[in-house]
Amino acid sequence: MKLSNKQKQFLKGQAHSLKPVVLLGSNGLTEGVLVEIQSALEIHELIKVKVPTDDRETKALIFEAIIRETGAEKLQSIGHTLVLYRQSEEKKIQLPRN
Repeated sequence: MKLSNKQKQFLKGQAHSLKPVVLLGSNGLTEGVLVEIQSALEIHELIKVKVPTDDRETKALIFEAIIRETGAEKLQSIGHTLVLYRQSEEKKIQLPRN
């Protein structure tokens, strides 16, 4: 699903007040963490994931892997936090028209 700039801005505004629902631990990106992210996306559609690592390259690789494995749309990444959106079958969040 390709989002327009207007839709991305709308979702960023919605995500602003959200707290991260998935926090990566010392084991990094495991299969269990990916399952948690998948289920959080199904439930909420719009989530934040926190990756507490100081290495920029490692963080970028983890972000890319999460996006690739979940099929979610990256809205933004700020510091250690990644904001993701993936529409569920129920379409809980009503997006503005293009």
